[in-house]
Amino acid sequence: MGISVGLVGLGSFGSAFAPLFKRHPLVSRIALCDREPERVARFATRPDFQDKFRAADAYGSVDEICAADLDAVVLMTQPWLHAPQAIQLLEAGKHVYSAVPIIALPDAAEMLDWCDRLVVACRRTGRHYMLGETTVYRPQTMYCRRQAAAGAFGSFVYAEGEYMHPYDLPGCDLRQVQAARAASRAGQEWEVLRRGYRARGVRGTPMCYPTHSVSGPMHVMRAHALKAAALGFRPAAAEDSYFQDSAFSNVTALFEMSNGAALRICEYREVAYPGGAGFEHETFRLLGTLGSFREDTWMVRDRHERLTVQAMRDPLPPEVAAAWKDEKGDSVMYGGHGGSHAYLVHEFVDAIAHGRRPAIHAWEACRYMAAGCAAQVSAGRDGEWTPVTDWGEPPA
Repeated sequence: MGISVGLVGLGSFGSAFAPLFKRHPLVSRIALCDREPERVARFATRPDFQDKFRAADAYGSVDEICAADLDAVVLMTQPWLHAPQAIQLLEAGKHVYSAVPIIALPDAAEMLDWCDRLVVACRRTGRHYMLGETTVYRPQTMYCRRQAAAGAFGSFVYAEGEYMHPYDLPGCDLRQVQAARAASRAGQEWEVLRRGYRARGVRGTPMCYPTHSVSGPMHVMRAHALKAAALGFRPAAAEDSYFQDSAFSNVTALFEMSNGAALRICEYREVAYPGGAGFEHETFRLLGTLGSFREDTWMVRDRHERLTVQAMRDPLPPEVAAAWKDEKGDSVMYGGHGGSHAYLVHEFVDAIAHGRRPAIHAWEACRYMAAGCAAQVSAGRDGEWTPVTDWGEPPA
């Protein structure tokens, strides 16, 4: 039996996920929600949505969709809204999938407080939360996860994670992203909040949004950060409006991990672009006593093996892959961020349909966020070692 899913936020990112959720064979009903009615209408009138969408399932607010008889809700809203909206939906009896991060605010203590509230809400309601972190379902992560499960790394020694997204990247200029968000109704509300942080002298860093860099190594190693020491780079382009509320444009952090390994993380927004034009640079490396992985290459002491994307990917269930074939039936619509979108959708839908806890649950998602928060605090204290908050493991 299929599940019913509501999609909240049908902007550019949410629109990319809508067809994947709609076409998943375990989804029997789709609801659409956005504060901008024209975004809902764009999908509500599509012929390919008519078999799972009904006119009564068009909503204009999270409050409205909380009252709907839906099994689960997917949040693709503005980053500062994620945690409060997720908690509201959990309390309304819905399972929740949230775009990353848990929340993005300039105040590290406030973000940790929202993490605590999220864990408490999951415990109290018994509903499931999943963070839609794309790095966890990139082909490289899937391959390393299999190798780690087989013991092929041995003991982990050292890991690195990087997310380098120059603020002026031609393919995704962060100033333009910021302006587009500010133009929306939610963005206008955020401007009021932002002025409040500015008045208090609270300024953010790239570690307010650490998930793309920390999640790959932490997820594969099945380890969490214990303490952090970080250094910040003050914006050279301080006159650019993008950095007006930023203490640092780049942060480099070192973490002591619970498995004894060291983890180095780079979150950079002001750097000469290191990858192909039009895309941010996101990668990780893992070094073990028996095997290591870097740049799509598996290495042991006497040989190395260059891997293809297809060899690294996990197979999708045949019925799911068939539902996601493109119009010509030639290939699966994997979606963006290294083809991770399809796997994120399948993991959440399959978990809810079968009554299990999804990957990247609240406890793990909070570990990603807490690592960034500790690094942000440390960078503001000239690299002082800072403990990382942890909520332990989820209930059995």
